[in-house]
Amino acid sequence: MTAGGSSIPEVQSLLSTLAVGKRCAEAGTAYGEGALAIAKTARSLVTVEIDESRAEIAKARLRGRRNVELIVGDWHDALPPRAPFELLFLDGGAFKRAPSEEGSLAIELLGVGGMLVIDHLTPGLAGHDPARESLLGHPELVARELRTTLRTAAIVAARRDRPWLSRRDPLRATPRAHAWTSRDRRAPSPRGSAASS
Repeated sequence: MTAGGSSIPEVQSLLSTLAVGKRCAEAGTAYGEGALAIAKTARSLVTVEIDESRAEIAKARLRGRRNVELIVGDWHDALPPRAPFELLFLDGGAFKRAPSEEGSLAIELLGVGGMLVIDHLTPGLAGHDPARESLLGHPELVARELRTTLRTAAIVAARRDRPWLSRRDPLRATPRAHAWTSRDRRAPSPRGSAASS
């Protein structure tokens, strides 16, 4: 774990991959390692750090990156006027303390299909984990947990197109009326239902 100071190389690689050609944002720049990984492949990046001393280190690390805007301040104020984003790396610590409040604003920053990434999770954590549960169970997101190392995990979530269809997760089997399969003896009737034997 990094105690919020930097992103591990495995997460940096994930961020670089997800950011290709996208409008990106980062809440919690820290020392700029995650921001640099995103900036290498992103079309643009707005990154926000509330701590001035960390922001100075990040500024030096990101110097020369024309596709990066580094803001010293609170992401709650800085990012909404610049939204929507196609990728948001939510690396600020407040999300894990108040996932319902923080998560709602973060989701609003995403366009349809936009991705949200959080890291610094412990894989297979037993017991109640509000941050994990809020993303994996959110009706506006399709989210999956990814192991980044043996001891760390991240969640990648994508904003759904139509939240009112949220009860039907396309990645899970859904019950339906009989659909014709190769096991059926007869082809379906013109109405699309299987003929009875």
